Amino acid sequence: MESIINSQLPEFKLQAYQNGSFKTVTSADALGKWSIFFFYPADFTFVCPTELEDLADLYSKFQESGVEIYSVSTDSHFVHKAWHDASATIRKIKYPMLADHTGALSRAFGVLNEEDGLAYRGTFVVNPQGKIKIAEIHDNSVGRNAAELLRKVEAAKFVDEHPDEVCPAKWKKGDATLKPSIDLVGKI
Repeated sequence: MESIINSQLPEFKLQAYQNGSFKTVTSADALGKWSIFFFYPADFTFVCPTELEDLADLYSKFQESGVEIYSVSTDSHFVHKAWHDASATIRKIKYPMLADHTGALSRAFGVLNEEDGLAYRGTFVVNPQGKIKIAEIHDNSVGRNAAELLRKVEAAKFVDEHPDEVCPAKWKKGDATLKPSIDLVGKI
């Protein structure tokens, strides 16, 4: 299996639901800024709304960091709107909800379960040049943590801006980093 890390964002053109409107979102829309592609199995389910609400609660912090979030499922944009209208939890969402009803984008990211046509819980952080810098895939019974995702995005952004430094475990914005060198070998 070839690694997805540092591969180019796949080209796509999908319908989305966002802030009371339908719109078209393309791969070109993700270029020029940091982006998160947050795949989940389906609308009107159990773990999914808890994750999407967690992201919605931190969306302003992601936006302050210059990051756009795209949630993606194989539901249609009509189903996204119906879920939004039916659920107080989902009404909190301000980021685009992409409709990958053919599964093409889920397949391109390697998260489509071909047996049931649903996406696994895949999280992908894409840099402004369209390169995938973080990839994480969970089985569908394991939820994710938006605060940890924000921490990882901030670390990815930091090392992108400071290529001679690396972020150690549990690094948070403002913490000390490391400068890899022969002098550090065996001393950490």
